[in-house]
Amino acid sequence: MPAREVVVGSRIGLHGRPAAIVVKTAQAQQATVRISVPEKSPVDARSIIAVLSLGAHGGDTVTIEADGEGADAALDAMAEVLAKDLDADA
Repeated sequence: MPAREVVVGSRIGLHGRPAAIVVKTAQAQQATVRISVPEKSPVDARSIIAVLSLGAHGGDTVTIEADGEGADAALDAMAEVLAKDLDADA
């Protein structure tokens, strides 16, 4: 299963609006995408509650993994969104 580490670009981390954008991106993928932070098990990136439960802050490194058809494309899309400062557009 392909995986990638990404530094969270949003200043407030994966809370509120940035988390919703990450979830929406995961839901648009063919592959199943999971996201994790150190010391926590991977969670389904399509679930807002699961993503919020990670408590990822800006500058934290998260690991994303994808399984299924389009896994590499899913990782590319997720990495691009996670690395952006999604708070800057608010």
